[in-house]
Amino acid sequence: MANKLTSKKPLFGNRRSHSLRATRHAQKPNLQQIRLEDGTKVVMSARELRTLRKVSSKKRMLLKLQK
Repeated sequence: MANKLTSKKPLFGNRRSHSLRATRHAQKPNLQQIRLEDGTKVVMSARELRTLRKVSSKKRMLLKLQK
């Protein structure tokens, strides 16, 4: 079982037909299950995953420059 890191929940709204009839609709978050370097599985949103990869690549680059 993967740990859930995000607090994102579905957004609810209405779909509107041509006759303006309203039916409920849910927009679900883009949750992805990934495995971290230490082997643990986590569930996070695609946006959080993008940010995590961006920050970790910058951190690696800084470590290389310090050596």
